Amino acid sequence: MYNQLFMAALEGLRVSGQYRTFANINRIAGQYPLARLESTSDKEIVVWCSNDYLGMSSNPDVMRAMTATVERYGVGSGGSRNISGNSALHLDLEASVAEWHGKEAALTFPTGYGSNDATLQCLLRFLPNVVVFSDAMNHASIINGVRATAAKKHVFRHNDVAHLRSLLAQYPIDQPKLVIFESIYSMDGDVAPLADIVAVSKQYNALTFLDEVHAVGMYGPRGAGLAADLGLQDSVDIIQATLAKGVGVIGGYIASTKLLIDTVRSFAPGFIFTTAQVPGVVAASLASIEHLKTSDAERNALHDKTLLLRRRLDEAGVPVMPESTTHILPVPVGDSELCRRAADHLLEQHGVYLQPINYPSVPRGTERFRVNATPNHTDQQIEDLAHALKETFTHFRIPLRERVSV
Repeated sequence: MYNQLFMAALEGLRVSGQYRTFANINRIAGQYPLARLESTSDKEIVVWCSNDYLGMSSNPDVMRAMTATVERYGVGSGGSRNISGNSALHLDLEASVAEWHGKEAALTFPTGYGSNDATLQCLLRFLPNVVVFSDAMNHASIINGVRATAAKKHVFRHNDVAHLRSLLAQYPIDQPKLVIFESIYSMDGDVAPLADIVAVSKQYNALTFLDEVHAVGMYGPRGAGLAADLGLQDSVDIIQATLAKGVGVIGGYIASTKLLIDTVRSFAPGFIFTTAQVPGVVAASLASIEHLKTSDAERNALHDKTLLLRRRLDEAGVPVMPESTTHILPVPVGDSELCRRAADHLLEQHGVYLQPINYPSVPRGTERFRVNATPNHTDQQIEDLAHALKETFTHFRIPLRERVSV
C-alpha cells in the first residue's frame, strides 16, 4: 500500500513535467564557473545558475581559512552548541555578523533554511496572540516556519504596502504582530519597497523580519545588504541572511537585539537540538565576511557583468522578466517539459548549465531559467550564453522578443 502511494505521487510529478532531476556538477576549485559533469568527466561546462554570486567559494583567503582550521580542529564540531559544539570561532563569526548589520548580537545556524524556520517557529510560539503578515512571494523556509505554528496569519499581496496596511489596521495597536518580507526575491529578481514596509509596520507596532539572503555581499555599504544601502538597518528589528550565497560557504544567521537573540538561542528547538556548524565552515564564513566588508571589487564586478549580460540577452532577443532589477535575471519559458528539454539541449549542445525552475518554486505556467553572471564569468562566456539561449529558443520555438535598449 505504501509503495503504491509513493509511486503514484512520483508518477504524477513525471506526467506533469514537475519531476526534479539533479545533474552531478563537479565544481573545479579556483576555476569557477567551470565545472565537470560526472558522466563526462573530461567535458567542462559553464555554470550560470549558482547562488555563489560573488565566487567567494573559490577565494584563496577563504579556502585557506577553511583548510587551516580543519588542520587545527578537525572536520566536526562535536555536537550542538549547548553541549560540546560551541567555540571561540562561533562567537567571532556572530560578532562579525552583528557588526556588519549594525546590530547588538547575532546567532548562526547550520543552514539559511534553518535560521528562518527555527527563528520563526520560536518567535511565533513565544509571542502571545501574535498575528503574522507574510509577503505572498516569501521563501519556502519562511512559509514552513509560519505554518508549523498555530499563529494567526495573513498573506499580503506581493510588495503591496496598501494591502499590508489594510490587514494591520484590523488589529489593536498593542496586539503582537510580525511582518515578514524579503529584500530581493530570487524567482523574479525584484526588490521590496523596504522603506514603506518598515514605516507602515512601525505605525501599527509590528516587529519586522527581513530576509536579506539574496542581498548580503552584493549590495549596500560593505555588502551589508539593501537595508544598509537605504539606511534602514536600525529600523528593521530582525535581519536574517545566509552564508551560502554572497558569502560563498554554508549556514544562516539572524541579527537583532541582545535580548531577542538570547530568546531565540534559549527557546528555539531548531537551534538547541541541532549540531553546530563545523569549525572549517565557521572560519571560512568569517574570512569571507571580513573580506567583503573591505573589498568592493567583487560586487562592482558582479554589477558590471550583470549589465553586460542584460545587454547581450537583449541584443539576442532573449526575454528577461521585466520585474527584475537586480543581479538575478529570470528568463521565462512557461512550460515545465519545454524548460527541461531546453535545459538538456543547452547542456549537451553548448556546455551551458541552467537548471529549470518549475513548480512549486514558481507557479505553473511561469517556468523559467534563473540566470546570473558572477565576477568570474568572462565577457566571452557571456557572449556564448546569449548565443546559446537564442539558438535554443529558436530550436524549440520558444518566443524571442524584439530588442529593447538597456
